[in-house]
Amino acid sequence: MQIYNTLTRRKETFTPIEPGKVRMYVCGMTVYDYCHLGHARVMVAFDVITRYLRWRGYDVTYVRNITDIDDKILRRADENGESIAALTERMIAAMHEDEARLGVQRPDREPRATGHVPEIVAMVETLIAKGYAYAADNGDVYYRVRRFADYGKLNNRNPDEMRAGARVEVDRHKEDPLDFVLWKAAKPGEASWPSPWGEGRPGWHIECSAMSKCCLGETFDIHGGGPDLTFPHHENEIAQSEAANGKPFVNTWMHAGAVRVNQEKMSKSLGNFFTIREVLEVHDPEVVRYLLVASHYRSPINYAPESLAEARKSLERFYTALDGVADAVQGAKGEVDASFGERFAAAMDDDFNTAEALSVLFELVRELNRAKKEAPALAPGLAQELRRLGGVLGLFGQAPQAFLKGGQAALPLSEQEIEARIAQRAEAKRARDFATADAIRDELAALGIVLKDSRDGTSWIFESPGQ
Repeated sequence: MQIYNTLTRRKETFTPIEPGKVRMYVCGMTVYDYCHLGHARVMVAFDVITRYLRWRGYDVTYVRNITDIDDKILRRADENGESIAALTERMIAAMHEDEARLGVQRPDREPRATGHVPEIVAMVETLIAKGYAYAADNGDVYYRVRRFADYGKLNNRNPDEMRAGARVEVDRHKEDPLDFVLWKAAKPGEASWPSPWGEGRPGWHIECSAMSKCCLGETFDIHGGGPDLTFPHHENEIAQSEAANGKPFVNTWMHAGAVRVNQEKMSKSLGNFFTIREVLEVHDPEVVRYLLVASHYRSPINYAPESLAEARKSLERFYTALDGVADAVQGAKGEVDASFGERFAAAMDDDFNTAEALSVLFELVRELNRAKKEAPALAPGLAQELRRLGGVLGLFGQAPQAFLKGGQAALPLSEQEIEARIAQRAEAKRARDFATADAIRDELAALGIVLKDSRDGTSWIFESPGQ
């Protein structure tokens, strides 16, 4: 198995530290607001990676943290007039609802920053003792960036080329503008914890260094996150962890690609910022998941009406092929070409190339459609294989007719209303009023409801008109 390592900027053969076991940490959400499409990309990408590693037989420990204390959380709770705990619990519950709808399995461990303050304080103390950090006279504690010789290795930049990162206040208390905060002194009325430097709270970066060590040890196999975290967050994690522990921090660094909306960067200022739940009010969650899976996890994704429509049409091809095929008898020997599974695995072994893996599944669909017409006895085994391999990507879990009739998307008409219009059309055809019959078909088509006539009557499927 080959995985692209952001640290070395090349694909490398994956060799876990402990044979047969994988320890993976992914930076999770800061829970002050609902999760957006960028979060969905990271959720789904590492869900697929975890599913595949387990499918390949690895014992995976997947940890994804929650940042539940942060400047943004403090501001939002104050704006809302609610407690920090009430805000974060509400947003965590919403996050779990969103990921469940997208078919994302929960991580094995989900540590919260507020649950690991003693370990964070201990790591800061170690960094001070080793000379990598210093307590300022304002009660803050800072990391000495230039003290760590390898600072910048993840991003291939040297400290002189860098600016102080996001969430870092540049002020007179720092020895160097590049230094970043490890511990923040509490302001009056803020949530705080006791420490040797006075009441305060953790800096953002130190949280992940402490939580990953607690959950996975001083060195582990894979660390992942979104594309915006390589600098400063992950760079700072490396500096903290390797200075404190005296060991390599992570063997393989993985980063998901960005989400763009109509080829523009997603941002609130551009008015193209979408939360997961806003998107799922309109589109079937599996369509959204397919869009996120169809591109390689490191590639940028364009979220646009046409890309969602294409994702739905692709899923319709799979579900149409599965429709009407009985489940294979448990334990029955199917005559399924083993090369489908072998080529699927080969694609995924190449840095989790989901785009290539899906191309193998499209070949399997063509074989299934051929079998339905020419060798029906082979169809159940082929359908079973399609569901088995698709399940590795978290796809094809719905009943075919349920998906083809709209799935979990919001239909523009109720099923009863659709059936009533179909009955009206049939009556018009019997009366040879073909203009009315055609008008009904066109009216439904404009709503994304496509009629299919056969000798057995008229059926329908829902194709999103691309909101």
